[in-house]
Amino acid sequence: MSNDYQVVDSRKVFQGKIFTIFVDDVRMPGGKVVEREILAHAGAVGIVPVTADNKVILVEQYRHATKGRIWEIPAGKLDSEEDPLDCAIRELEEETGAKTDKMEKIAEFYNAPGYSNERFHLYLARVTAIGPAKPDGDEEEDMRVRQVPLAEALSAVDTGEINDAKSIIGLLMTDRRLRQ
Repeated sequence: MSNDYQVVDSRKVFQGKIFTIFVDDVRMPGGKVVEREILAHAGAVGIVPVTADNKVILVEQYRHATKGRIWEIPAGKLDSEEDPLDCAIRELEEETGAKTDKMEKIAEFYNAPGYSNERFHLYLARVTAIGPAKPDGDEEEDMRVRQVPLAEALSAVDTGEINDAKSIIGLLMTDRRLRQ
């Protein structure tokens, strides 16, 4: 935190399996103390798996916050102290069965810096083989997997069929990277 901003008090108000919520009292540069709610998260990864014929592998799963199923790139949260690259390799295989010998980081960003410290690590994976998925957890039990040409996935972004931020960023960054 910049020297101009000082946390004068911090209270944990919620501890869950995925995140913790703090309420911080922050002294602003002018001296005024304001309250800020912070969602603390260990971070997450997303992977855009690309096959040799330039198809991307997408997953569809139920997302309770949206009250529906959405198509997205494979992704998952970091375990405590887990290396993002190791997490990306694990999540790729769990969710899609895909394997890679080339995983390239294409972006790193904050999902919602106005209230969360979650850093998101985005990778492009060149798929070398596809085996059976290895679902881990209730969210992945009824997950659907499909391969679509990258151009079709980009069209789905344009029409709003793919409306998940990490997937939009991942697909656009992948298209940009493959064109270079």
